[in-house]
Amino acid sequence: MKWRVKWLPAFVFLMLATAAQAELWAYVDKAGVAHFAAQRLDDRYQPVMSLGARPQRVPGKTDHGRSLLTWLEFAPEVKAVQPYLREASQQTGVDTELLKAMIAVESGFKADVVSPRGATGLMQITALAAEQYATAAESRQPVEQRLREPRSNVLIGARMLADLIKRYGRIDAALAAWNAGESAVRKAGGRMPPIDETQAHVQMVLELYWALLQRSQSQQLQGMQFHSAPVSQQ
Repeated sequence: MKWRVKWLPAFVFLMLATAAQAELWAYVDKAGVAHFAAQRLDDRYQPVMSLGARPQRVPGKTDHGRSLLTWLEFAPEVKAVQPYLREASQQTGVDTELLKAMIAVESGFKADVVSPRGATGLMQITALAAEQYATAAESRQPVEQRLREPRSNVLIGARMLADLIKRYGRIDAALAAWNAGESAVRKAGGRMPPIDETQAHVQMVLELYWALLQRSQSQQLQGMQFHSAPVSQQ
């Protein structure tokens, strides 16, 4: 299954995000029409995410306004990584736009960044994750080289993200597990944990993801329909 949400433009997300603790389910029909609902109406609908109250920004994280979108389109360091994003997307099914949004928030496309916790490289991957998600060929490289080399960092990170999305069934929970750890998401029942930094981090990635999707995929969407649950007859 391709974990893609290319039919959800940014303005839809921003409109729905005003509803506290909302759920969003959606699918795209054969005519290219996106169908949205606040609950799963039938088996065609897949969970997009739960939308809670808008969290605060993470201090020190990248501001992703219009200038950032322009930078992501033209910056040489972003263009240099683009082939690895496409390769990772083809291998794992994770959108290139989601990977790009994560890298922008995590490292600002600086391959040599190391966090205080020891997470390294474009996607800020730990040595443990580099061991767990590396291929046999990648495992023959020293861990430090594996983490700092852009291609292997992106491929390993995409595999990890795809695994988390598959495990939790929703993008926001997967991003929360990436940021706060899987134990925090499990304690929250497989949803967003009540951690301000994590909520803000996930919100930043998702907002940038939707904006990138709107810019690159808006022509593919033929229409939208919003559905409500049928009212039971008394």
